[in-house]
Amino acid sequence: MQLRKVTAASAAVLALALTATACGSDDKDDASGSGGKKITIGIKIDQPGLGLKTPDGKYTGFDVDVATYVAKELGYDAKNIEFKETKSADRETAISRGDVKFIVASYSINDERLQKVDFAGPYLLAHQDILVRADDNSITKPEDLNNKKLCSVTGSTSAQNIHDKLAPKAQLQEYGGYSECLTGLENKVVDALTTDDSILAGYAAQDANKGKFKLAGFKMTNENYGIGLKKGDADFKKKVNDALTKMVEDGSWDKAVEANFGPANYKNDPAPKIGNVVK
Repeated sequence: MQLRKVTAASAAVLALALTATACGSDDKDDASGSGGKKITIGIKIDQPGLGLKTPDGKYTGFDVDVATYVAKELGYDAKNIEFKETKSADRETAISRGDVKFIVASYSINDERLQKVDFAGPYLLAHQDILVRADDNSITKPEDLNNKKLCSVTGSTSAQNIHDKLAPKAQLQEYGGYSECLTGLENKVVDALTTDDSILAGYAAQDANKGKFKLAGFKMTNENYGIGLKKGDADFKKKVNDALTKMVEDGSWDKAVEANFGPANYKNDPAPKIGNVVK
């Protein structure tokens, strides 16, 4: 009889412990942020000016600043944010699987992605542009890229878009990464580099590149960067949109743009109106 009482008591304690553990795991990414809980946010870690992990383990860039501001408005201190690298091909999977609470990673809103995830924002209107050497005045319009060596990274469609629509005689060069294109541009192996202007500005604003390059300002496409969210959570989407609206209204958005892109003389568009996707 005594053994049965001990066993029953032990079972009760075990059940209570299991219940507490289960509750704790469910609350890890609770939007209230109460109790010092953690939140996991997806970012890029290899895009200067947007999302970059520095050698000392810190995270910098406009996307990082936006993510940190939004998380704070949701109730999370910066120390409770866990940033997780989410490569372009993995973003929808990371959201749907719950690996991240949301993603801020130069994530353009388009119809195909809206079938799989929801977006808050947009929080930045970027455009496809080109980067040239600061002393090169020979390219003043997209058509001037004819017979020029135009660099982009392997797998990107940016250079091909220019070739197909604007400069059919452009000589396309594919490199493994943007840093290689920049080196080629600096050494006059290529004449221009193309991708989103926000990404180009981030590279040009790095200390090692200041004064070497300039953006042409062609604005060949519209890229509405949004915050990727799990599909169907309207309440959470509203909270994120409210945070973005506050970031614009209190001046934090402008400060983040200047801090991350200013050294490249990036002529950014004004902060987009939440919910207004520019085609």
